[in-house]
Amino acid sequence: MSTYVVGDIQGCHGAFLELLQAVAFDAAHDQIWITGDLVNRGEDSLAVLRWARAHDDCVVAVPGNHDLHLLAVAEGFVPPHRKDTLELILNAPDRDDLLTWLRHRPMLHRRGSWMMLHAGLPPEWNADQACLHAAELEHALRGPKWRHFLKHMYGNEPRRWHPNLDGQERLRFIANVLTRCRYLHADGSMDFQHKLAPDTAPRGLTPWFDFPGRRSIDARVIFGHWSTLGLLLRDDVVALDTGCLWGGALTAFRLEDERCFQVRCAARRQPEPRG
Repeated sequence: MSTYVVGDIQGCHGAFLELLQAVAFDAAHDQIWITGDLVNRGEDSLAVLRWARAHDDCVVAVPGNHDLHLLAVAEGFVPPHRKDTLELILNAPDRDDLLTWLRHRPMLHRRGSWMMLHAGLPPEWNADQACLHAAELEHALRGPKWRHFLKHMYGNEPRRWHPNLDGQERLRFIANVLTRCRYLHADGSMDFQHKLAPDTAPRGLTPWFDFPGRRSIDARVIFGHWSTLGLLLRDDVVALDTGCLWGGALTAFRLEDERCFQVRCAARRQPEPRG
């Protein structure tokens, strides 16, 4: 059995199928992990969701910010963005089944020393705490008040973790750090403005994974979300969003031998700050 961790697909169904063929994926024996952002901006998000749901027994997918955005749009809490490509999902006859499946995905997945999430972690959380707080958000998304969370999900505050956070503020922080975080300020608070590569970062901003004293350092964190960072392979972190949507590549990382596989992608959108 092989486990392939795939970076952000964002609806690029053709590239995803090509990558599966390149690694000779066998649904009877292999597993696919997906770092989030299954949908949006690419050519066929509906086909990606349908494939993932149909292969539920061998797929582990964590939601990204675009996936949570889809859920909020579907409930009418926010309008679609101008560049969203969610119409096929919203109008599909199986839309409710697909969205329910998406809403019940784990926010974080851990196996042994490996931990997969979409974006980042605050420096205060160790690996066990990250799992516990991710489970809080999963409970909110799966429970009877899931619409209330989605309705009030948007916003940048609070930007810094405190164990006394509660209610919607606590859930919003957990969602933001797991699905939106890239940089931290010197006090450990999240920055949501700068999206480009670390060598362009303004003074005082540090990638979340390089923050001094990060307590999750003992875990091997695999994440996506940061296409301008690109492929990053370190002992402590593996970044897999290689910008398929922007004409880069779609990347798979095989856990068993830590080998990467890539297929090149045709650009679907004009270059812009990526999120």
